[in-house]
This record gives sequence, C-alpha cells and structure tokens, in this order.
Amino acid sequence: MPVLGFIGTGNMGSALVRAAAKEKGNRLLLANRSPEKAEALARELGGEATDNVGALAADYVFLGVKPQMLEALFQELRPALASAETPPVLVSMAAATSMERILSLAGRELPLIRIMPNTPAAIGKGITLYDCNPLVSSEAECGFLQAMAASGRFLKTEEKYIDAGACISGCGPAFVDLFVEALADGGVACGLSRAAALELAAAMTAGAAELILETGKHPARLKDEVCSPGGTTIRGVRALEKGGFRSAVMEAVIAAYGLDK
Repeated sequence: MPVLGFIGTGNMGSALVRAAAKEKGNRLLLANRSPEKAEALARELGGEATDNVGALAADYVFLGVKPQMLEALFQELRPALASAETPPVLVSMAAATSMERILSLAGRELPLIRIMPNTPAAIGKGITLYDCNPLVSSEAECGFLQAMAASGRFLKTEEKYIDAGACISGCGPAFVDLFVEALADGGVACGLSRAAALELAAAMTAGAAELILETGKHPARLKDEVCSPGGTTIRGVRALEKGGFRSAVMEAVIAAYGLDK
C-alpha cells in the first residue's frame, strides 16, 4: 500500500489529495502550515494529519508550498532527510523551481519528481506535466503514476519545457474560466438566464475539448465543420478575429511565461 505525504494542502495540494484519495490502497499523510486545515481534510478523506517532518514517513512526499516558502521548509526537513537510510521520493510542484534548486535546498541527492498539475485533477480531469531525476527508478515512477491515476492524464516532459507547458495547462483553467464567463455573459445579453447560460457554456467547452482529444482532429478542422457558408457561426468567428481573440490568447500564454518582460 503506497503512502503519500502532502506538505501543503492549499488549492493545488488539496486537489491532488482528493485525487489520491480516490485510488484504493493509498494511505495519506497530510500536513499544513495551519494544522486545522490538514485535520479537516484528513477527516473528510480518511487520511491522517501530521506535521511536516511526519510526512516524510511516506513513500512519496508532495511539496505543495509556494516557492518562496521552500527554503524555510527545507531548513525544517533537512535533518530528517540527511539521516534517512531510504529517503522518500520527493514530488515538487513548485512553479519555476528546478530540480537542481530543490536538491540544493534538500542538502543531499534524493529521488525527485517535478510535476506541474492543474486544478481539474480534483475531479479526475487534470493533466500533469512531469519529469524524474535519475535516482527515480522505473518502479518508483510507475508507482507514482498508478497512485495518482485518478487525477487524470500525465505527460512526461523534459524539465526545460515544463514551465512553458504549465503556462497552458496550469494557467489555462483561469483563461478558460474567463472564456466561459464571457460566453455566459453573451447568452445573458441575448435573454438567457444566468444559470442556463453558464451550464451551456461550461458543458459546451468540456465537450469541444474532449472532441479534440478523442478524435485527434486539428481544432481548425473541427472549427470548419461547424462553420456553414454564410451561417451564424462564421459570423461569430469573424467577430472574434476582429477583436484579436487568437492573438490575445497567445499573448496570455507568452505573458505567463514571462517572454513579454
């Protein structure tokens, strides 16, 4: 039975905890800066609340704290990590923080998996970018993927591309939320109730995305299949192009990556 430790149960950490709880056989150790938060989540999901050092008793330890908090965290963890004969596999989800940096803070060589998940993991619809350092065995990698399978898809990615990919998968849910909200606003302007407009916009977005994944068709082709000559859809597409829709989306990803600085 794999033991998964989670240090930090904020929005992203708790999303992964919820996914892990769906896999039968996972034992969960939860730690948080506010202990009552970890305790509440442990009660809800059948896990065990502990402290940061206690979470190191796990096979895989997820570091769910903000990048600026890592140094203080490792000051606390370093003695226990140094004395561990068989250290856990660390799983870092810290944005823009390399594996080299994590190991420098840890003070020793350790098996390390770097991940960039997204919030839909909480409902099994996430996609997680990940890479492993050479100390992660194939068995440990497979065990990690199996333990977290309920979170959704996994895409193994060279570490140097993880930050760029995260600007789509990690930041993307916020961009999509804006899109869905705007679609619903348009529906309300046309007389739909807010509830109906939101349901239509959200369900359509989910279905359109799934159609791309299931069929493997290029989105341009799928778009063309909806646009009848002289029809309503192509008029809407024209309005989006006039407003710079595609350029705005590209610029959002580029800005998130920091190339606009």
